[in-house]
Amino acid sequence: MNWITNYVRPRINSIFSRREVPENLWTKCDECGTMLFHRELADNLNVCTNCGHHMAITPRARFKALFDGGIFTEVKVPEPIADPLHFRDQKRYPDRLKAAQKATGEKEAMLVAEGEIGRTPIVAAAQDFTFIGGSLSMYVGNAIIAAAERAVELKRPLILFSAAGGARMQEGILALMQMPRTTIAVDMLKEARLPYIVVLTHPTTGGVTASYAMLGDVQIAEPNALICFAGPRVIEQTIREKLPEGFQRAEYLLDHGMLDRVTTRLEMKAELVTITRMLMGLDPAVQGDLPAPAPADADADAAPPPDAPAGGEGTGARTDTPAPPEAGAAKDVRR
Repeated sequence: MNWITNYVRPRINSIFSRREVPENLWTKCDECGTMLFHRELADNLNVCTNCGHHMAITPRARFKALFDGGIFTEVKVPEPIADPLHFRDQKRYPDRLKAAQKATGEKEAMLVAEGEIGRTPIVAAAQDFTFIGGSLSMYVGNAIIAAAERAVELKRPLILFSAAGGARMQEGILALMQMPRTTIAVDMLKEARLPYIVVLTHPTTGGVTASYAMLGDVQIAEPNALICFAGPRVIEQTIREKLPEGFQRAEYLLDHGMLDRVTTRLEMKAELVTITRMLMGLDPAVQGDLPAPAPADADADAAPPPDAPAGGEGTGARTDTPAPPEAGAAKDVRR
């Protein structure tokens, strides 16, 4: 037995060998090139901690940060006809859908949910750009209609987060017909006098911009989001002129009156709570508001403790701030 070969060399290799590090622990910022640790980036809602660049975020992660306690209920969306045109390019349309579903873990490019933000009941819908470019399909059209109908049924405002490259070419004219369908859905909200708020994220282009994405009562955008019908490169090639700096970006559109706000993702929830409560005629939200006690707990708090004296200081009204021990006040028996 050669102890150098069988023991010493493996021992040295185990000490000095380089450990394999998973590739998904770090993300490089597209804007400034900073390497960001995945947990810090997720805690910051996929916003670069160095330059503030807004990266893509999934609808489910967005809703988890938006709704109170990350709690929401998904709204069921009617299923459309599968592959109505039997479209095929480099691969069959059903195969492309299955690949997108496997990569994103979602059924389609839009997620619809209901819940509360800042104690304000709402219905929300969000597009996923990683699902075939967030393209407008028959399912997305059904999702927007389902969201509008649910908002009208519950008399809640609808908040929509748009992110799309346009209509889905694999569905042809059927995808384009979702533009008037979603416009009618928005009209349902207006007839019911319910707020419709649109948050435009990067990018929002094509037929989405030409329909429901620009019909909101309030138009908000995330910083530096590309918002357009035709892209800057197409326009430059058409008019053969150099476009202004930041053309079709959120800040440019805000300066030219097409948007009402440009709000960072970290401040978006507070902004939406303020706007929705204002449009619904509700009182301003209370900062740091806690969940209301259950009826049984409320009754227990209202009842005096069994050992409370019949008179004197112990019979006074209970206050939120307990008296110091030396003051002789009754003890707080709440748990």
